Amino acid sequence: MRYRLIAALLALGHSGAIAQEETGLVTLQTRQESRGWEAVGRLDIRGKGFCTASLIRDRLILTAAHCLFDSDGSLIGADRFEFRAGLRDGRAQATRMINRAVAHPDYTHNGDASNPSDVAVDIAVLELDRPIRMSRIRPYLIADRPLTGDQVGVVSYGRGREDAPSLQQVCSVMGRQTGVIVMTCDVEYGSSGSPVFMIRDGETRIASVVSAMAQVGGRKVSLGTSLAGPLNALLTRFATLGPSRPGGTQRLMGTAERNDTGAKFVSPN
Repeated sequence: MRYRLIAALLALGHSGAIAQEETGLVTLQTRQESRGWEAVGRLDIRGKGFCTASLIRDRLILTAAHCLFDSDGSLIGADRFEFRAGLRDGRAQATRMINRAVAHPDYTHNGDASNPSDVAVDIAVLELDRPIRMSRIRPYLIADRPLTGDQVGVVSYGRGREDAPSLQQVCSVMGRQTGVIVMTCDVEYGSSGSPVFMIRDGETRIASVVSAMAQVGGRKVSLGTSLAGPLNALLTRFATLGPSRPGGTQRLMGTAERNDTGAKFVSPN
């Protein structure tokens, strides 16, 4: 998780009203509480730490592009990643190694979040060594980009809460700038790559991916990517790479295909 100061990014005249509607982080401690969120997992990076990732195809997970880079700026080998879907108290619903990891073609890693154009494309997909095909772990669909004032939610792992996912059911979109989504969602180190959710047509869909923490007017906020265009470009790039090994295939599910995970948010009203 990167951190930057963006004090002059937005005008926040409505921030007080937003805060009254928000909910805090809640640890998903039981199987019942975790139901519908099993496709969010901890992405362990040997020798570095972890990020958060989510299943968007049966063999593809989505996270932040900067999670693919080591502290010296070098690209991390795929064999150092492990995805632990639905990890809770040391037990994962499914564990997979990674065949390959692909960052957005326009992403440039510079070690911080100082360039909004990099935050706007800070996404990556990682191909699992084996598909996850379990009835309780369903890939998420992608939502249209959120608008200012929209309510969203986030499921994440983070520093001090590494062993179970946490859910913030209601946070808000404060604004957008050059493809960067500024949100009030509570994130911490390790939350990079966390899926930001919206409810669309009765389904839980990923609307953004957490890239960095920031400050606006002295208030801690989170920054994410507007997925619509960047994710299409990333998946197109991934598709051109072909199968990762002889005989392998990669099916890219269209955004219109139905996939109800059962995950729900509680309305603040």
